[in-house]
Amino acid sequence: MRGRFFWRLGLFFGFVFLLLLGASTIAYWIASGISGGAHPFFLIRPFGGLVLLLAVFLAMLAVGRGVRRMAAPIGDVMDAAQRVAEGDYAVRVPERGPPEVRQLTRAFNTMVGRLRATDERRRSLLADISHDLRTPLAVIQGNLEGLLDGVYPRDDAHLGPVLEETRLLARLVDDLRTLALAETGALRLEREPTDLGALIAETVASFQGQAAGAGVALSADVAPGLPQAAVDAFRIRQVLENLVVNALQHAPRGGEIGVRCGIAPPESGPQIEVTVSDNGPGISADDLPHVFDRFYKSRDSRGSGLGLTIAKNLVAAHGGEISAESEPGRGTTMRISLPVTWEAPRLP
Repeated sequence: MRGRFFWRLGLFFGFVFLLLLGASTIAYWIASGISGGAHPFFLIRPFGGLVLLLAVFLAMLAVGRGVRRMAAPIGDVMDAAQRVAEGDYAVRVPERGPPEVRQLTRAFNTMVGRLRATDERRRSLLADISHDLRTPLAVIQGNLEGLLDGVYPRDDAHLGPVLEETRLLARLVDDLRTLALAETGALRLEREPTDLGALIAETVASFQGQAAGAGVALSADVAPGLPQAAVDAFRIRQVLENLVVNALQHAPRGGEIGVRCGIAPPESGPQIEVTVSDNGPGISADDLPHVFDRFYKSRDSRGSGLGLTIAKNLVAAHGGEISAESEPGRGTTMRISLPVTWEAPRLP
């Protein structure tokens, strides 16, 4: 690819050189005819012809040097692009040449770096999903084989775990489907006036048993007189569930998780603010900017790395914002801002 590029570039400038030479010859011929010269062709006048040829040669030399200075780093980018197309995401191109070419090289290196990070997260996600699928499937298979062989009695005590594992599989598949719909813009929201305070209270109540089993105090604090918000109640509950599950995974035994809802500060406009806070170990400064990235998981995370990504996409679909605040050793706060009113987009 690089060789063909330089051959074409050389042929192009060779054509330009011949074109300039022909134009100069015709111009000199016309000028000689006007001045009454004995012969119009510039070779009859060696001195003038040599000066003209020397000027053309120097101009072409300067142009060729500039083109070579620009073409060499572009050739490096082309070679690197071929290697990236073959799956080598470790390639990097040295920055050299004019400022514009350096900017192109810098953008290319940034793109390859992101492709490499995405590929690594994809591989990690596939491994995690395989593990998450294998564990419940093994439990289901073992229990069903025991029931069929008569090792286990066919009672609720042995059928209950099978049902629970199928629910876990269904939740994982639903998370993957929700993420795919949200990222492709195909997710449809069923908006209706919703009492977010009541929705939060119901969500927190559904996790009280799980929180008690983990030895964590889970509470809800809703400000009185909140206006209703035009949201998809099912999707917003999905966001809250993901945040509470994530907090329960990191809150220590004897810890606390608080879900609060109130009016956002006046400078942010008419919005309702929801926060989910825990007093867990917190998030490191290196991990904090990436907690909402697709496929991203911290080293101590036990989930699939999809919950916060799904939450971010669902909140964004409602026209809101979600952010994370954390310091190591001081817990984590997830903050959601949702608009109180919503207008359907106008068609062009």
